[in-house]
Amino acid sequence: MLIRRLLPQNKKMVYTPLTIKAMKLAYKAHEGQFDQSGVPYIFHPIHLAEQMEDETTTCIALLHDVLEDTPLTVQDLEKDFSEEIVQTVLLLTHAPSDDYLDYVRRLCQSPLARKVKLADIAHNTDETRLSGTTPAPEQLKHWRTKYAAALKIIREYEAEHGV
Repeated sequence: MLIRRLLPQNKKMVYTPLTIKAMKLAYKAHEGQFDQSGVPYIFHPIHLAEQMEDETTTCIALLHDVLEDTPLTVQDLEKDFSEEIVQTVLLLTHAPSDDYLDYVRRLCQSPLARKVKLADIAHNTDETRLSGTTPAPEQLKHWRTKYAAALKIIREYEAEHGV
């Protein structure tokens, strides 16, 4: 089964009424979106959510790109989700006008945002996801450099703060 192969083994999604609500919202919001290889985009947040261990981080992982990549707004999220979830999703939202590394530095203040971002970086740097496409060498270099720098910022923050 395709879904089984795409999801990490030995992990179980945290299913609660709230995570199911987040899953449905993310599914609808990302409908019609595809990743670089033509795979429905929803598999990316689901992959991250599979790695989370509680309701809150599972919701954040499922929703982490909805403000950045869909028409959904903070007000839409506030209707159904706690301030903690909404604020963390907001921290994980990279505005096009913001320098990427400054954005990563800002999200470091939140343990929940760091956890989801680390999973996001790991999935975004998994080059097996690109099997259906051949990015230009300069694009690959850009991605590798960008995500390596982001990972370094987060790891340095954690070392500095003993977390």
